[in-house]
Amino acid sequence: MRHEDIKSVYNQEEYIGKEITVCGWVRTIRRLKNMCFVEINDGTSLKNLQLVVDNNNLENMQFFKQLSVGSSIAVNGIVVNSINPTQKIELEVKKAQLLGDCPTDYPIQKKKQNMEYLREYVHLRTRTNTFNAVFRVRSVLAKAIHDYFQENNFIYINTPIITGSNCEGAGEMFRVTTLDIDKVSKENYNPNIYDMDFFGKKVGLTISGQLEAEAMACSLGKVYTFGPSFRAENSNTKRHAAEFWLIEPEVAFADLNDIIVIINDIVKFIINRVLAECSEEIKFFTKFYDNSLFNRLINVVESDFGILDYTDAIKFLEKSDLAFEFPVYWGCDLKNEHLRYLTDVVYKKPMYLINYPKNLKPFYIKTNADGKTVASADLYFPGIGDIIGACQKEDNFELLNNRIKELNMTEEDYYWYMDLRKYGTVPHSGFGIGLERLVMYTTGIDNIRDTISFPRTKCKKLKL
Repeated sequence: MRHEDIKSVYNQEEYIGKEITVCGWVRTIRRLKNMCFVEINDGTSLKNLQLVVDNNNLENMQFFKQLSVGSSIAVNGIVVNSINPTQKIELEVKKAQLLGDCPTDYPIQKKKQNMEYLREYVHLRTRTNTFNAVFRVRSVLAKAIHDYFQENNFIYINTPIITGSNCEGAGEMFRVTTLDIDKVSKENYNPNIYDMDFFGKKVGLTISGQLEAEAMACSLGKVYTFGPSFRAENSNTKRHAAEFWLIEPEVAFADLNDIIVIINDIVKFIINRVLAECSEEIKFFTKFYDNSLFNRLINVVESDFGILDYTDAIKFLEKSDLAFEFPVYWGCDLKNEHLRYLTDVVYKKPMYLINYPKNLKPFYIKTNADGKTVASADLYFPGIGDIIGACQKEDNFELLNNRIKELNMTEEDYYWYMDLRKYGTVPHSGFGIGLERLVMYTTGIDNIRDTISFPRTKCKKLKL
């Protein structure tokens, strides 16, 4: 069916006075004695298109009198300037066709519905203004990320989703197996059970593709991944999901300072892109969800991000007058309350926390000269926390080998990773961006479940 996108009709003056066909779902219906006003949306724009039907066409009036909210229709008519100052144009209807009827029990009615209710209808919630806007911003963010890397000579790579390496060193992987679990669970434990599995070893869904990205960077120079990541964390917070999308660049011949420069550049690039291409959506979120959103985003692109050493942060927090729930001491893993104080109260802008204690970070991060800290940098944003984690990798064969042994890791699983340090090793660094948290920050939406189309989280019955 040949039809025009509502977004295109709104954005191009040439449509005024032309006869066109549009399609969409009915958002509202207002019936008067001699006229009928219907708003439809086709998903291409946050704006609805108003249809004007008068009683000169009895067939049309009868059609729209029987129409219900949620129905899908195709409409032919003339685009005209609207006398209503809240909208630019409207469509004077000549004829209409019902594509899909909608019964009265349609759950997405024109009334305020809370987010928890809408999570019960993830397959329909994108018909609301909120989720229409969320996923438009998410799409622009994703394209901006690809554009930045492509314009700066990075090569897009794909890393395995099924992997035998747990690069974060924690037991939070989803296991992948072809074994009959019901049968295995009834038998005596067999320590060699995975020898009979599909891959002949224990494997799981990837937590991160950065180890493989290192391998690619150590021949291609600058690479990035953009794909799903899975963590079986026992967490029910608003900031955690079992499945999310992760962007992981890796750069050869780069130290931590080099990678911080790239992070500063890409953050400002993508937020500027959202401000430019999603102005209507940002206005919507600022009005209905976070009245400080627009100013906060402007602050990000105009600020020089703060940099605070972990050791200095501990001293700073110890001198504060606040009574934190979790005690502060050198070597502790700083909690959200500590970081919120530093970002929201002290810096009031994005802030890097660098040189974290060695025992709190993964094995592959380069140890600093003090032997106690590592070359890491986590970027924290006011109001949400960390979105980006960066580090310089250990490129010394002996030091990395000692670290693997120290942590009692299975050395044969990382032979190929050690080869990168054996055959022409180079300094290299990278970072990871959580796409969903980036969406949260750029929209003011406070729950990660509302930034991904079909959220996967613990203790919720999965739908679809």
